[in-house]
Amino acid sequence: MTSPFASRDDLAADQVEEGAAFAPKFDAAGLIPAIVTDVATGEVLMFAWMNAEALEATLRDGLATFYSRSRQSLWRKGETSGETLMVVECLTDCDQDVIWLKVTPQGKGAACHTGRKSCFYRMVRLKDGQAMLEPGPAAQRLFDPKDVYGR
Repeated sequence: MTSPFASRDDLAADQVEEGAAFAPKFDAAGLIPAIVTDVATGEVLMFAWMNAEALEATLRDGLATFYSRSRQSLWRKGETSGETLMVVECLTDCDQDVIWLKVTPQGKGAACHTGRKSCFYRMVRLKDGQAMLEPGPAAQRLFDPKDVYGR
């Protein structure tokens, strides 16, 4: 199967930054970072990794698909919980080494496996010289992970 992505070897720097060819820059492990935000609110929902297969599946199917480094396999967000992420827009940065997915969360709207809307549900604060975590605006659970994942 041929890749839908252009080869970076064939592109000059100005073509990467200004041209129409999409040539994502995967790291040595074959991964590219992906930032996911809610298209309606702009809120950052999660960060994950994609390999070429996950990125291609995301573009083809319109559902956020990632690569699990721990399981060494593709992971379609929400395949267990039903909390899928419908991709509205896929962007890349000037170097094409980061992906930004603007999504519409499905189900109850939880993008985090902890049952929260966002994986960024804790604020880091200094308290008496010690870095501490406090609940942030997205701390409320939308579902109980024990009910969904059985753990």
